[in-house]
Amino acid sequence: MISALAHPRLNNCRRLFLRNYEVMINIGVHDFEKKGEQRVLINIDLYIPLQNSTPQHDLLDEVVDYDLMRSAVVRRMETGHIHLQETLCDDLAASLLAHPQVRAVRVSTTKPDVYPDCDGVGVEVFQIKE
Repeated sequence: MISALAHPRLNNCRRLFLRNYEVMINIGVHDFEKKGEQRVLINIDLYIPLQNSTPQHDLLDEVVDYDLMRSAVVRRMETGHIHLQETLCDDLAASLLAHPQVRAVRVSTTKPDVYPDCDGVGVEVFQIKE
């Protein structure tokens, strides 16, 4: 797989990221998963054009605040139970791409407690704004 950073539309971008944001969330399709929260790790990369993310005066309002990523996760969690990690990734990606300064987004989720013999199972999505 080619790195997202190698995509020509991202040549002039800065990457903001959120790593291993651990949340307890209502997610899953099985009955036992619908009875409580599960631990999910969320990773997000935002690709912001340098023209929108290179501060001239060292001020926060000259860049995209990375609180945007955590806030998107919290807002999605507040809407209720999610059946699929795919839905969670797609919803987060759409929410983050709606920001006018975001050109592309990569979102991955991992459920680390599903199987005892691996680090986790997950889903990843990458989208570029047209």
